[in-house]
Amino acid sequence: MKIVAGLGSVDEYIRYCEAGADEFFCGYVPYKWTKKYGTMMTLNRREVLCCNVQIGGEEELEILASMIHVYQKPVHLTFNSLYYLPEQYPLIGQMISNCLEMGFRSYIIADPALILYLHEQGINCEIHLSGELGEMNSGVAETFAEMKLKRIIFHRKNSTADMQAVIEAVERNQCSKAGQMEYEAFVLNELCQFSGSFCNSLHCDELGHLCRVPYRLEPEERRERAEDRSTSEQLPWAEDGYLCGATGCGLCALYRLREAGITHLKLVGRGNYADYMERDICNLKRALTLLEESGSEADYREKMKRELFPKGCSGNCYYRE
Repeated sequence: MKIVAGLGSVDEYIRYCEAGADEFFCGYVPYKWTKKYGTMMTLNRREVLCCNVQIGGEEELEILASMIHVYQKPVHLTFNSLYYLPEQYPLIGQMISNCLEMGFRSYIIADPALILYLHEQGINCEIHLSGELGEMNSGVAETFAEMKLKRIIFHRKNSTADMQAVIEAVERNQCSKAGQMEYEAFVLNELCQFSGSFCNSLHCDELGHLCRVPYRLEPEERRERAEDRSTSEQLPWAEDGYLCGATGCGLCALYRLREAGITHLKLVGRGNYADYMERDICNLKRALTLLEESGSEADYREKMKRELFPKGCSGNCYYRE
């Protein structure tokens, strides 16, 4: 399984490559788009300017393309909005065409109409079906697999059993049409209480993100016992404030994700501290090494927890089944 890390700026690319990332995903929102449409008609649902969350200019993309040529670690550009205005499709099509000329071959897309538009316009690019689409079952995945997708990205709320059922159905029914399909699952950071396809929060500078509102999920009978203790008091933070998977962790599930057929692991981190992201990549890389060295799921979990979480983990699990 390959590591796909979130990239917030071109400055992070080489650093994350050397840490062990295999691929990257990155937002691209040029200023002319922001100036015309503001934060209400988003390009990728990350209209943030106050910190490094996305690329904001063609010059930066050209620099990044040069780095990719040297390090040979691809970057997938995200267009994560669930829909666009009719007038925006030609603009996005031209934008993607320009990016293709720079060398960016793959695009993460959530809007089915945009996928169809690109096909109709003959814009030949690799398409990764965004987890923001909210694919729910094998029927939905099979339908989209017919759209010449390169990869299906599962959303945050899928179980490993759900993903395996979808993968088996797609491979069984669509393999000859879809070719070699890839499958990506979330593994670290930003386990949101919402499903992206049903989230109406604006991720921008002007408003607080709903996914940042503090919350805790626990059985009803445990609530009274735990109400006097904050989440931060329960977590084994390092002295510098770092804890791997503090906001979402799927490391325990790597064995099951591999068995399910997952080929790529999404390490969310656009806008995160670069130091923390670098350590996340190193920890995930080490977990994958331990996975290869282990003969069973129990053996892997025991080794991984002993090495990566000697004082305990966050308990903020992506996959609990």
